[in-house]
Amino acid sequence: MSLLQTEIPSPRQALSGLRERRSTASPRRTARSGTRAGGHSRRSVVGLDIQSSFVAAAECDPGTVAVRQAADAELPADLLRDGEVIDPEGLGEFLKTFFTDHALSPRVRIGLANQQTVMRIVDLPPITDEKQLASVVRFQAQEHIAMPLEQAVLDFQSEGLVGTADGPRTRVVLVAARRDMVERLLAATTVAGLRVEGIDLSAFALIRALHRPADGAALCAYVNVGSLTEVALATEAQCRFRRVIPYGHDQMVADLAARRALTTEHARGWIDHVGLAEPVDAIEGQAEIIAHTRDSLEESVARVATEIGATIDFHAGQDGGVPTERVILSGVASAIPGFGERLAGELGLPVEVRTVPEARPGVLSECEPSRLTIAAGLTTTRVPA
Repeated sequence: MSLLQTEIPSPRQALSGLRERRSTASPRRTARSGTRAGGHSRRSVVGLDIQSSFVAAAECDPGTVAVRQAADAELPADLLRDGEVIDPEGLGEFLKTFFTDHALSPRVRIGLANQQTVMRIVDLPPITDEKQLASVVRFQAQEHIAMPLEQAVLDFQSEGLVGTADGPRTRVVLVAARRDMVERLLAATTVAGLRVEGIDLSAFALIRALHRPADGAALCAYVNVGSLTEVALATEAQCRFRRVIPYGHDQMVADLAARRALTTEHARGWIDHVGLAEPVDAIEGQAEIIAHTRDSLEESVARVATEIGATIDFHAGQDGGVPTERVILSGVASAIPGFGERLAGELGLPVEVRTVPEARPGVLSECEPSRLTIAAGLTTTRVPA
């Protein structure tokens, strides 16, 4: 499923409404990129994951999420806030340099993960005619989304007829996003010279990247703890519920930086160094900072677990008490030593850390694999076999 660009007013019109255009710094020279795979096909689509603190791009082998080219870079702090673009011109200039420096295809599919997006499962009377179904969905949409229809971009996907307590119903997955939020994103891609093939919920890309046949029919919570935390509950790779939690790795770093008066870079380094796996007295370094880092991390993982648990409980209450059997964890925080194990203890559920399933030799040597999950999932519109 994707939110199609064809449903959105021209990005150039969105740009024309900006009173001020600002430029920003280019990607830092220390930005990391994967080994290039000898150029890209004209038909290549790059999955582009733009989070508040970094951007990650991946190109995969056709029909798979096996990465053959990848790049990532830190983003300046004033381009996005809570997953929404606040400086389209600045982000566009950044992306233009990023794509040029790493020789990435300009054809992109972009993920959305913020609180200006909605996904709902809607059961309608049995309808087989596609045009009639589209008309009914739009008529019913206002009952299911908390935003005026004229301010929303809508898309839906039918799952066909399903049996319910009220008899057979046509089940659809309805997605909505605030139009102005999408327009700002597209305005940035216009500045960057990118061709947007589609805009998708990051939750769907997360499932496509992480689902394995062995997951079977169990209800799994696919969780990506990046700049924000995305939770997607799915059975057999079909998303049943998703939630964006406005807390993630960025806030973990910010909390420690504020507590110890550290720079963002130093706080991130201490978090990676201390982690949650080793006893604090076995970790080399300044004891006081180590202790504060561990305390901060323990508070952070407890907070993330509380939010994930609340999401799982809410869905169970809405969906007849179906239990979640396991958590599949990815994202930047999943690379923190011991994070997955501590999260499992807090949730009382098995937690498995997954990133991208495979990559060509050398591609990930200069990238952070935990950043690439959603980008890889965006390169395809179907769960790979």
